[in-house]
Amino acid sequence: MKKAALFIIFIFVACVMGYVSAEEAVFTPAEKPSSGELINKCWQAHGKRDVETTFKYTQELIDLYKDQADKEQASLKEKPKVKDEIEEVAALNDVATAYFIQAEAYMRQDKIKDAKKIFNLIIAKYSFAQAWDPRGWYWSLKLAAEQSIKKIETGSIEVEQKKKVSQLPTKIVLYDLGIEDIVNYAKYGEFKNVGTKDYKYEVRNQQGLIAAVGEGIYPNTTSVRWDPAFKKALKEKRLEGDLWDFVHSPDLEAAFFKWATGSEPQGVKLFYTALILEKAGLIKHALKCYYAIVVHYPGSYGWTYWHTPWYAGQAAIAKINFILGNNPQIGYKLADADIKIINGYDNNVVNDIVVVNPGRFIKARLPDKIRPKPTTKPLGIKRESGEGKVYAVQYGNGDWQLMVSGKPYTIKGITYTPTKVGQSPDEGTMTSWMEDDFNNNAKADGPYDSFIDADPKTAIGDFQLMKEMGVNTIRLYHHPNKVDKKILSDMYDKYGIRVIMGDFLGKYALGSGAPWNPGTDYNNEEHKKNMIDSVVKMVNEYKDEPYILFWLLGNENVYGYACNADRQPDAFFKFANEVAKIIKSIDPDHPVAICSGDILYLDKFAKVTPDIDIFGANAYRGDYGFGRFWRSVKEEVGKPAFITEYGCPAFAEGKTPAEAEELQAAYHKGSWEDIANNMAFNSGAGNSVGGVVFEWLDEWWKAYEPSIHDTKGLWAGPFPDGYMHEEWLGLCSQGTGAESPFLRHLRKAYYTYQKMWK
Repeated sequence: MKKAALFIIFIFVACVMGYVSAEEAVFTPAEKPSSGELINKCWQAHGKRDVETTFKYTQELIDLYKDQADKEQASLKEKPKVKDEIEEVAALNDVATAYFIQAEAYMRQDKIKDAKKIFNLIIAKYSFAQAWDPRGWYWSLKLAAEQSIKKIETGSIEVEQKKKVSQLPTKIVLYDLGIEDIVNYAKYGEFKNVGTKDYKYEVRNQQGLIAAVGEGIYPNTTSVRWDPAFKKALKEKRLEGDLWDFVHSPDLEAAFFKWATGSEPQGVKLFYTALILEKAGLIKHALKCYYAIVVHYPGSYGWTYWHTPWYAGQAAIAKINFILGNNPQIGYKLADADIKIINGYDNNVVNDIVVVNPGRFIKARLPDKIRPKPTTKPLGIKRESGEGKVYAVQYGNGDWQLMVSGKPYTIKGITYTPTKVGQSPDEGTMTSWMEDDFNNNAKADGPYDSFIDADPKTAIGDFQLMKEMGVNTIRLYHHPNKVDKKILSDMYDKYGIRVIMGDFLGKYALGSGAPWNPGTDYNNEEHKKNMIDSVVKMVNEYKDEPYILFWLLGNENVYGYACNADRQPDAFFKFANEVAKIIKSIDPDHPVAICSGDILYLDKFAKVTPDIDIFGANAYRGDYGFGRFWRSVKEEVGKPAFITEYGCPAFAEGKTPAEAEELQAAYHKGSWEDIANNMAFNSGAGNSVGGVVFEWLDEWWKAYEPSIHDTKGLWAGPFPDGYMHEEWLGLCSQGTGAESPFLRHLRKAYYTYQKMWK
C-alpha cells in the first residue's frame, strides 16, 4: 500500500487555454463519460505535464457534473465515513477534486488570488467531498483546501482542529466494581453447545450476574447511571459529542460513561468500553468486560475503514491473553477459548457461521508458560518445503521453522526506503536511496554516511545501525527503481543482512503493462504474460546472489487499487501459484512467499496455491499483536507464516513526543512478542517464522507536503490516537529535516528491538 504514489504524479502546473466546454458539447447517454473516467484523465494529464489537456478535462468534468455534485452535497448531513458511502456521492467527490486540481495549478503558477478563490469555493460548497488517494485512502478536500490556504498565508499547513468532545484529563473511579474479579459464569447460567455453531450462554440468575460483573459490563446496563460521577459528567455536559470521538479522549471518565451507555451493538460497545477501562488502569474490570463479549456476543463485528469485517469476539480473546501475559500478578490464564468464523475471510457477514468455545479462566502455573525447547530428534520431520539451502521444515508436532543452510532462521526484518526530506514521487523528485550521494563521497548516503543526533561528527551508516539493532533481513522490490547489486552484496557480506526480493505482481499496475485505471486484470493473458516476464527477469537476475532469502509475490493485492484481485481473488491466487511454479523451475534453491492483505480471502488462497511455500500478510491490528491470524493460517493453509509489514506511528494527538515514542515502542513490543509466541515450540500456533517492521525511517512525503512533517491522521485504525500517521512510522526520525538525509534520531522502539532481537 505504501508504493502506489510512485506511479501517480500529482504535478499541478497549468494555464487556462481555449476549448469547447462540456456545456457546449452534446453527448448521448452512451457517449457521456463518467466523472470517474474524467477525473482519472485529469490526473493522467497532470502526470504528463500536459497543461492544456489538464484544464480541458477538469472543466469538462465540472460542466457535466456540477449540478449533480451540488445535489449530493445538499443530501448529506455529515461526511461519509466508509468506502461504500463515499462512492455513492462520486459526482460530488470528483467535481470538488477537479476544482482542487485547478486551484493547485494556479498556486503553482503563483496566481495566488485565483487559487484562494477556488480553495474557498471548495470549503464553502463541497465540505463533505473526499478524494481517493492511490496509496489506499480518502482525504477531505475541505481540509486540504484549508491547509493550502494556510500554507499560502503562513508557510505552514497545520490547521487547528477544534476538539469535538471533552478533553478534560480524568481518571475512572468505579461506583460498582462487581463482587467477582474473575466471574464464575457457571454459577449464573449454563453454557450450551460449546464448540459448535449453536453455542449459547443461557442466563439463569440475572441479578446475580449483574452483581458479579459490575457497572458498564453486560448485563449490568443500569448501575452506571446511578454512579454519582455519571450524573456530574452529564450535568457538566461532558458527555456531549459523537461516541467515536470519545475513544481517545483524555477524559477517561466521560469516555467510559459515553460508551457504557452508548447505542452501538453490544459486542462493539463492550470492546471499546473495555479498551477505555484498560487505558485507565482498571485491568480486572477491563478483563471482565472483554470476556463478556466472548460469553454473550462472540460473533459480533464492526467495520474497518476499508469496509472489511472486524470481529470483536476474536479481538477480545487476543486482548485478554495480552493483558494476562503482561500482568502475571493476576495469576490466571484463559484456557481453550476460541471463536472460529466459518466463511469469515470475505466481506460478507451474512454467510458467517460462528463456532464458539468460550474457554475458562484457570490458575496460571509457571510450567504452563513454557513449552519444550526445539529438539528435532524426538519430534521428527513431518515434511520439508523447498529443495535448496533455504527451505521450511515442519516437525512432527506441526510446528514450522525456516531453515538456512540447515539452521533455523527467524526473519527479523525491516522495510528500508530512506527518502530525503523535500523529495516526493508525487512531484517527480524522489531519487533512489541506492544512488543518493549528496555529500559527493562516492558512497550511498543512507547506508554508509548517516549519523545519530547524539554524535553528529561520526558517520555510522544505516546498515551498521540496523546490524546493531538485530536486523537480519530487509524487504525489497526489484522494480520500479534500479537495484544496485553491489550495495546488497556489501550489506550481506559486512553486516549479515539478507534480502526478501519481491515483485508487485500487477499491484499498482506494476509489471502488467496495464493502465492505472482499470489496472491489472488477472484474467487478461497479455497482462499475465507481462507479469511472468517481469518475475522471470527478477529470478534470473538474482537467483545466484547469496543475500537472497526467498521470493515474495505481490503487496496486499487483495485490497485492489490498480488491480482487480479484490474482485477476482480466485484468478489472482491461481495466477500467483502459476508464477510460483515457474520460479521453482528456474530456481529450486529459494522458497516462494506471498504478500497478502491480512487474512482477506485466506480460504481461497488455501485452495489454489500448493506451490507457494510461505503465507505472508501486511497486518496492522494493534499493540496486542495479531490475534487469531496465526491459528487461522494454521487451520486453513497449513504452511509457515510471517508478517510482511506491521508498524505504528511515533505521533499521537495530545501526546508529547516522548509519550508518543513510548506508545510506538509498546506497540512494537506487543507485536513482536506475539510473533515470537507463535514460533515453533512456543505456546502459540507454532507457524510463525518472523516479521518485517514498517519501517526504518520517517518519510515526509506521504501526506503530500514533502518539506513538512505532517501530523494529520490519514485513516482511522488501531493506533495510539486512533489514526494512521504515515509520515511517522520510522523507528528512526530525521529530526527537523535540516540535516536530511543523514541525521538519525533513534526512537525508543529501536532500542526495544535491540533488546528483543540480540
